[in-house]
Amino acid sequence: MTNNTEIQSVKNRFGIIGNAPTLNHALSVAIQVAPTDLTVLINGESGSGKESFSKIIHALSSRKHGPFIAINCGAIPEGTIDSELFGHVKGSFTGAIEDRKGYFETTNSGTIFLDEIAELPIGTQARLLRVLENGEFIPVGSSKVKKTDVRVVAATNVNLLDAVERGRFREDLYYRLNTVPLYVPALRERGYDIELLFRKFSTDFAEKNRIRPVELTDSAAQLLMNFRFPGNIRQLKNIAEQITILEVERLVSAEILAKYLPRDQSSGLPALLKGLNGGNDSNFSERDLLYKVLFDMRKDMTDLKKLVLSLLQGGQINADVMQQHQDLFNGIHQEESVALIPPTVYTPPQPNSYQNYHQPSDNQGVIKIDSLQDDRLNIEDISHETEDNSYSLEKQEKEMITRALKKNNFKRKYAALDLGISERTLYRKIKQYDIEDE
Repeated sequence: MTNNTEIQSVKNRFGIIGNAPTLNHALSVAIQVAPTDLTVLINGESGSGKESFSKIIHALSSRKHGPFIAINCGAIPEGTIDSELFGHVKGSFTGAIEDRKGYFETTNSGTIFLDEIAELPIGTQARLLRVLENGEFIPVGSSKVKKTDVRVVAATNVNLLDAVERGRFREDLYYRLNTVPLYVPALRERGYDIELLFRKFSTDFAEKNRIRPVELTDSAAQLLMNFRFPGNIRQLKNIAEQITILEVERLVSAEILAKYLPRDQSSGLPALLKGLNGGNDSNFSERDLLYKVLFDMRKDMTDLKKLVLSLLQGGQINADVMQQHQDLFNGIHQEESVALIPPTVYTPPQPNSYQNYHQPSDNQGVIKIDSLQDDRLNIEDISHETEDNSYSLEKQEKEMITRALKKNNFKRKYAALDLGISERTLYRKIKQYDIEDE
């Protein structure tokens, strides 16, 4: 295992600020894997510093005297990326007026960093897989196989397993790249490191522009550490530089700092981490939306039961009660064709069952109901059926788990990915609901 002295030495050499355990672990993995020729897949959010780790791996490897090149796969057009990576021969396409060497040829004996690897087209992924497996590639328009000795370090800010499931990334390439996984923590996961980085950026910018750096009050520092920082280190650096150059006061309070933090992102609530939940954001959003709809439906049903109970017990509905539950009747005419309540729960009354229901109200704002002749409208039946209906979150959760297991042939790993939960949580839920797991 890497000791603290080695980690601190790397921090000093590469200018890395922070002491968060997750950061130290990532550095430890980089230091251990650097002397080998293993392929490394770096996972982390955009702006978290993934490229810095690729440079550390190259600088500590036996290839440190060879070339290093960083390529953003998402910034190269799909039509030219094969030529950029593997080169082309003269006349292979319009505009190819001469032979051109690709990055894998010019970086021979060195390290190539492929950022945003998930953006590679499927055809290019097949070419990359061949390079990783036997070091061979064919330039565009050529039939001659060339050899290269290049170490590949890849990075992504999306979950590649999710991309594999959706058919957007080759499974064999994923496992070939993921020889050694390395996770770079998001800035919001690093706690006190946020304040240290702010001081570093403010001091560097102040020295460059010959002004005094700013300092944060305790409340401002706490506010800064509670901010989510979706832009990670890049966003923190921009904020530090803005405050340093724009603020007259050198002691920054929480009120001053709040002006530079977008309000819709300054919550201190726990943040959803893509890299830790399977990355299936669409599944999570659908599940979250389903729960919200169920909660809303349950609330509406409860309010409706109270309204009907008031109707049956008092024989009248006060205008204030109607106003209080106005949201239950909004758009009711547009929804007449939609069966929102199952027939077993509520059977609409026959014509003339309610007499004078639509008559104008009296001066006290009270609607009179002369008779309720339809004995099918029973409050006990409504309550019973509502509770037994499929509005129970536990019942919905059990059904969702059962469908996910059947869809994936009862393979817990893939069912957990579909549900956006860990395999351990899925196992616990199976035991909790006594679901048959074939």
